[in-house]
Amino acid sequence: MATKFSELRNKMPLADQKAAKRRAARIIKELPLDELRQAMDFTQERLAASLNIKQSSISKIEKQTDMFVSTLRKYIEAIGGTLEISANLPNGTVRIAKFARAKRVRR
Repeated sequence: MATKFSELRNKMPLADQKAAKRRAARIIKELPLDELRQAMDFTQERLAASLNIKQSSISKIEKQTDMFVSTLRKYIEAIGGTLEISANLPNGTVRIAKFARAKRVRR
């Protein structure tokens, strides 16, 4: 009979369990776009439809290592998020306001 993962984890020393939780949290904060989309329960087709583009374009975006900030912003907003760009400097983190979306006036 197979052993449940939770049982194996509970047999680990407490320090190792805590280290594993920290590592898992760090990995979750560093998801590639395709995994982020899936975590938000979006298919490429659904995301493409909301952006009025082809599914193949979503695939290309997810494979790109370099893209326009506006493209990334649209992608993130389409899955329900907001994009913030910050610089991590030796003396602290600074949010880069240049890329903040201008507020739209609704009429």
